[in-house]
Amino acid sequence: MNLYFRFIWLFLWRIGHCKKIGFIDSSRINYRVLPLDCDINLHLTNSRYPAFFDLARTYLIAEIGLMKPFIKNKWFPIVNAAEFTYIRDIKPFEKFTIETKIVGWDEKYFYIEHRILTDRGLHCIAHVRGVFMCRGKQVPIETLITAAGYTNDAPEMPAEVIKWKQFLQLKKQRNI
Repeated sequence: MNLYFRFIWLFLWRIGHCKKIGFIDSSRINYRVLPLDCDINLHLTNSRYPAFFDLARTYLIAEIGLMKPFIKNKWFPIVNAAEFTYIRDIKPFEKFTIETKIVGWDEKYFYIEHRILTDRGLHCIAHVRGVFMCRGKQVPIETLITAAGYTNDAPEMPAEVIKWKQFLQLKKQRNI
């Protein structure tokens, strides 16, 4: 339930006061682990990570200057796939930062990387593959890139994302 309050806070305050960053720059947003974010092991529960990443991607959209076009054009993001690597736990009341950035795209998908950091170091790395939809149809990648004012080439995709893409394709082929 408390992520609803964080979502409302994100829209009412943080988005209105965020800085502008480049399309492939890293966005950073800070949170604190509250008691309701924890599981019986007294650390941030694994189910909260994707929810926090949703908030971080929303903040990224605002920082790269796409929030107004998203609202105006009724675009909405859809996560197609995600993979997480948990490195160490995050304790109750501990502050953490989520770094989010677009690491590449292909003809259909954007690939986004999330990193959760505290003063103790790196806690989680996640990759998300997603599309943006409008009225049941995919918004072309080029449309989004143009709306953001990005004119350079796509960044070189990290090796782990390339392997992950291959793995996802293999899963799809084996299960059709």
